[in-house]
Amino acid sequence: MDAGRELASLLTELKQRTGWSYERIGAKANLSRSTVHRYCTGASVPSAFGPVEQIALACGAGSAELSALYRLWERAGEAGPADEPVPADRPVRPRLPALSRRSWGVLAGAAAMVLLAAVAVVVGIPDDPVDTTVTAPIDAPMWTLPPSPIAPEFVGVTVNSPTGLMPGSEAGSVRLWDSETKWNQIEPERDRYDWTTLERLVDGAARAGLPVVYVFGGTPQWASPAGPPATYPDGARASPPDDLADWDDLVRDVASRFRGRIGAYELWDMANHAKFFTGSPEVLVEMVRRAAAVIREVDPAASVVCPSMGQLWEPAYLAYLQRFGELRGYDHCDAAAVKLYPRRAADPPETMVELAERINEAFHRGYGHAKLWSTGTDFDVPYQPPLDEARAADHAARFFLAGVYARFERMYFYNWGGARVPIVLQPVGGPATRAAAHVGRLRSWLSGVRVGSCRHGEPAGLAGNVWTCRFDRGGVPFEIWWTHEGTARVPVPPGMSVAERLDGSAARVAGEVALDGSPTLLRPA
Repeated sequence: MDAGRELASLLTELKQRTGWSYERIGAKANLSRSTVHRYCTGASVPSAFGPVEQIALACGAGSAELSALYRLWERAGEAGPADEPVPADRPVRPRLPALSRRSWGVLAGAAAMVLLAAVAVVVGIPDDPVDTTVTAPIDAPMWTLPPSPIAPEFVGVTVNSPTGLMPGSEAGSVRLWDSETKWNQIEPERDRYDWTTLERLVDGAARAGLPVVYVFGGTPQWASPAGPPATYPDGARASPPDDLADWDDLVRDVASRFRGRIGAYELWDMANHAKFFTGSPEVLVEMVRRAAAVIREVDPAASVVCPSMGQLWEPAYLAYLQRFGELRGYDHCDAAAVKLYPRRAADPPETMVELAERINEAFHRGYGHAKLWSTGTDFDVPYQPPLDEARAADHAARFFLAGVYARFERMYFYNWGGARVPIVLQPVGGPATRAAAHVGRLRSWLSGVRVGSCRHGEPAGLAGNVWTCRFDRGGVPFEIWWTHEGTARVPVPPGMSVAERLDGSAARVAGEVALDGSPTLLRPA
């Protein structure tokens, strides 16, 4: 029996054990009846493991059965082409992913232990009625690994201002983009540089004690006279330079001037989109190879970040990332930049975990295993409607928590300094918003900590809308809890007796407490 038939046979065995119909399993797994039927009968093999895991979990599969299914699915995919995802017969609500090939081996063994781990906890407003309605259940893998530190730079923002003004407590690092520092703006003519704006920004960051990520992009017209214009209104070209020696010179001149003052270099922005870069993956890899060699020669302490890739909800743009990896582009970098964002700003930030899983799968297929940095959002974000103050504040904080859950090394919120975005932190010259205050408080929660596990939903023994991650600071454990929608009420875990909220309030808790969309920290007294 081949792997595909064995996979279908094991799924059918799980189905028969429940005695349920395809339709009922589909309802529990948030898949269509026909999708469940197709995979249980072996008519096709899904292109991602997610649907298999969803069916298995709906049927009560244990970790050993999930591991066996994963091995069969992987062998079936190696034996022949898998089918493309087929739309459900009914609308499917947002979901988060199944485990990737890269993470499954570690996580499957940990899953059973996590199910027996600490009692679920939640905190919030103890005396108010609790709405437990969940309108968009989301599934996600849970994980437990040896505790690892969260970098001080993890909570980052992209600065969209040329003024030199910098964020305050809400940021641990800054990324410079849309700040009048593109290639065409700092080198308007070959070998004639205007460093004024970049110097002002780097000096401002130094005064604020903020590490800087400089982003390359925007080819000058002189370097590619026939190149198509980029999306910017300043004459920048989307094409690579006609002569890559001009690129080498730029990278060397920037790295030499700012040695020790700029901590990381992102080697292009949105490099997989023709509005920003029209070069082939082969050309981009060569540019990255050359730039990385120059930076490491000139400033060995600086980090090299591979070009950011965006629009990754769409298969064509994800394929460019995968091809860049297949060409070994990520071998030249210390980190990989991607745009991790919800499809819409109004969507729960936790939906980003699904996108993170798609990215992980593309990296696995493309031989890329760099540390991941999220460096922005979709380019149409200025045209999305603003969120109300309370929702914006909660979403801004949970953007970073979703990054913790997805195990990203850094998260750069877009943006600081601008007002034409759905979630405003602080317009230049204006006051910081409630969202900025929430991000600042969250950053203080994450300062000097290690994270060891994250859990979500029913597979972890929690309500379907509940999320939590466990941290320690100096050996003292604490947990952060939240919902992606609605509220929930659960017991306080042993050893935890104080609840802190992002508004700065703190209170003793005991017994059963409430959790909502504003993250809550639980700690010992």
